Amino acid sequence: MTRDEALERAARAEVGRIATVRPDGTPHVVPLVFALVRRGDRVTLYWAVDDKPKRSTELTRLENLRANPSAEVVVDAYDDDWSRLWWVRLRGSGRLVDDDAERASAVDALADKYARYRTRPPSGDVVAIDVHQVWSWSA
Repeated sequence: MTRDEALERAARAEVGRIATVRPDGTPHVVPLVFALVRRGDRVTLYWAVDDKPKRSTELTRLENLRANPSAEVVVDAYDDDWSRLWWVRLRGSGRLVDDDAERASAVDALADKYARYRTRPPSGDVVAIDVHQVWSWSA
């Protein structure tokens, strides 16, 4: 699949898995919901700390990104018909969004994709992964 096709599939995916790097160098992988925003050649993946039950709003993935901004997100589709399998990997640098206009735009993109965010916008931190590399595979 082409880069554009990979980004389109990734943008439509409902859930992905993000890998960040712990201080000891080991990976930390968790599922996430996200919005993929393309501005010309720039691609940014946004996710937010929402009100789903958590032990804390100070998430390990946030701590990891503050110490090491490297991140990778994988989205995929599985089907018993293996001719329909595909995956997309997005590697980039993570950062907390501190610009009010970018935050509002990110929350709007998340609300456009997820009905839950239209009724309860995320109030926690918003994170951007500035995507630098895209890999993909399809059967």
